Amino acid sequence: MIDRNTTSTNPDFPAGEVILVNKEIHWTSFDIVNSVRIFLKHEFGIKKIKVGHAGTLDPLATGLVIVCTGRKTKEIDSYQAQEKEYTGSFHLGQTTPSYDLETEPDQEFPTDHITQELIRQTAQSFAGKIEQQPPIFSAVKIAGKKAYEYARQNQEVKIKIREVEIFEFEITKIEMPEVFFRVKCSKGTYIRSLANDFGLALKSGAYLSSLCRTAIGDYKNEDALTVDEFKTLYRKSENKTPA
Repeated sequence: MIDRNTTSTNPDFPAGEVILVNKEIHWTSFDIVNSVRIFLKHEFGIKKIKVGHAGTLDPLATGLVIVCTGRKTKEIDSYQAQEKEYTGSFHLGQTTPSYDLETEPDQEFPTDHITQELIRQTAQSFAGKIEQQPPIFSAVKIAGKKAYEYARQNQEVKIKIREVEIFEFEITKIEMPEVFFRVKCSKGTYIRSLANDFGLALKSGAYLSSLCRTAIGDYKNEDALTVDEFKTLYRKSENKTPA
C-alpha cells in the first residue's frame, strides 16, 4: 500500500501496488490513471503496465481514489465492493439537469417551508435500502454508450432504477440554502441522485454543490497522496522536475 504513512521504499509496480490517491477538483478518474501510467513508463522504464482505479469520482468531486497497478488490478472489484463515505453539501431551492454544478440551474422551488427539523427528519428517512435512479449525466452504459453521451446530445434515455443502501446520513451543518452532510453508503450509490431525491422529499429541489469521498472501507482520504505528491516520492531524477 502506498500512502502518506506506509509508502514503499522499493515498489514493484508491474508485480502490483495499491496507491491511495487524493483526487483534486476537475481531474477525472481516468486522468489519474493515465497520469500514473505515463509517469511509471517514463520514470521506471516500464514499456507496458496495467493501471486501473476502483471506483469513479465525478470531475467536480474530490477525495479518495484507489489506484491499482500490475497484478493488483485483479483486486479492483474487491475495493469497489466496499462501503464508501462522503462529505459535501446540497443547495436547496434549485435543480440542475446533471444534479450537480456541471450544468446550470434550470428550475427554482420554494424553500420557505423548510425548517432545520424537517431537513434532519428527511435525512433519517433515507436510511436503509432505497431505490435510486442514476443521473442521466453519468457513466452508466446504455446500448454500449455512456449515459452522459446521450445527455450531452439532448437525447432522452431511460436508466434502470437500482437498489442501494444508506448506512448513515448525518446533517452536519445547515446554512440555508446550503445543507452540509456526511453519508456512508453501498457500492453504486450516486450522491447526486441522493441530492435530487432529497430535494423532492422536502417538496422543493436540490442539487449537489460539493462532494468529497473521505473513505472506501477502512482506507481514508486523509492518508492519500495527490498525484503530484506520488510523483515527487518516486521520481528518480535528482532535480525532481516534473515528468
